[in-house]
Amino acid sequence: MIAEDSVLLRVGLVKVLEAAGFEVAAEVGDGAALVAAVDAHRPDIAVVDVRMPPGFTDEGVRAALEIRERWPDTAVLMLSQYVEERYAANLLASNTSGIGYLLKQRVADVEEFIEALRRVADGGTALDPQVVAQLLVRRRSDPLERLTEREREVLALMAEGRSNAGIAAALVVSESAVAKHINNILAKLDLPRADADHRRVLAVLRFLGV
Repeated sequence: MIAEDSVLLRVGLVKVLEAAGFEVAAEVGDGAALVAAVDAHRPDIAVVDVRMPPGFTDEGVRAALEIRERWPDTAVLMLSQYVEERYAANLLASNTSGIGYLLKQRVADVEEFIEALRRVADGGTALDPQVVAQLLVRRRSDPLERLTEREREVLALMAEGRSNAGIAAALVVSESAVAKHINNILAKLDLPRADADHRRVLAVLRFLGV
């Protein structure tokens, strides 16, 4: 499902997704039409513009939150022209799986965009590196200031939704080194004992200030 008011970008997204093997169930241009289309088609994932008619403020976000509440099995990948970190925080506060928030410029890197889309569709997260970088500057307060520079880099990549293997590739280190950094992060953030995946989510939420 694609919700984007720019016809040019919408057509481009359809072509990119179909070329990557996705089936586009519907394409719409505003939030109300998006909710109706999701109700009719129940897609695996919706790619949604943050700002759409009639007000061009947060119509896409509000529609996405409604979708996540009514049809939690539908993943949502938000696209935004600018970094608007509060929208990412609002979405993550409602549900921590199957959520993505990327800047529209990322669509130009088709391979990276498709990888993020598949990750979100599979129940993971994908946050734009610029959003994460902005949050990292803002959130350097206790207990996050306990983290070393490398641990903050690992946490930032975790917030983007990357796996241990993805983090290792980005930092050019071994997966065992990444696992050690993550264990240190979880310990320093005083997170409660739980399964490893849940603690990763809690660490990211702490980082985002959700």
